[in-house]
Amino acid sequence: MQENAYRQFLELERTHWWFRGRRTVYFGLLDHVLAGRRCERILDLGCGYGGFLQGLSAHGARVYPSDISLESLRHCGERGFPAGVVSSGYALPYRDGAFDLVCLFDAIEHIPDDAAVMREVARVLAPGGLVLVTVPAYQFLYANNDRIAQHQRRYTRGMLRRVFEQAGLDVRRNTHSNVFLFPLILPTVLAIKVLEALLPRKVDSSHTNLSWPIPGFVHDLLHGVFRAELPFSRRFDWPLGHSIAAIAGRPEISSH
Repeated sequence: MQENAYRQFLELERTHWWFRGRRTVYFGLLDHVLAGRRCERILDLGCGYGGFLQGLSAHGARVYPSDISLESLRHCGERGFPAGVVSSGYALPYRDGAFDLVCLFDAIEHIPDDAAVMREVARVLAPGGLVLVTVPAYQFLYANNDRIAQHQRRYTRGMLRRVFEQAGLDVRRNTHSNVFLFPLILPTVLAIKVLEALLPRKVDSSHTNLSWPIPGFVHDLLHGVFRAELPFSRRFDWPLGHSIAAIAGRPEISSH
């Protein structure tokens, strides 16, 4: 991701409805799947500036950030998570079965060979361990924001399921998220794509979907709408939404 976009995310993650909604829904879904289980070691792969690290620390004894950017890991250290390791995801510098939980929050869509990364994630997962992946949905929504973020692709649930299964992982949950706001987001993004086609311009990393000024009370309102999907997400997988959150597990070793 470009440096300007990173810095914007760092400034907005505490107040912007999108960041707040993601944390609420993703951690709520993770709580439900873990069902009180506490992880010993957690890897946040593609951690960026570490917006999810504090939340992950509530789920495990030790949380390890990893990212391709040394600058990102420096910021993670300033947040109190100094054990960061630079890695591309293709060859993780960890032993087999090192982690009980590996998370890739909006990370795998940046990587050209997502299948290779997921095989490596499966390698470092302990038997019975879990991987949580979140991604943007629907390639037809690929727009300027994706280019700025250097996304390789957007996903369907079927695409993400295949990535898990090819790595030998069992899919536990595979649900859309940002569901209730999707009817507003969909026509907005499509309109933006039409404008981009009619008035092409150079990609501007200083302007993203998060650049528009929004009053604080609107952030609170939109966050409330976003988080309202969580009670339902605990019970079933949503068929439509702007993003996808999926959890898969490495099978336990059979004693037979």
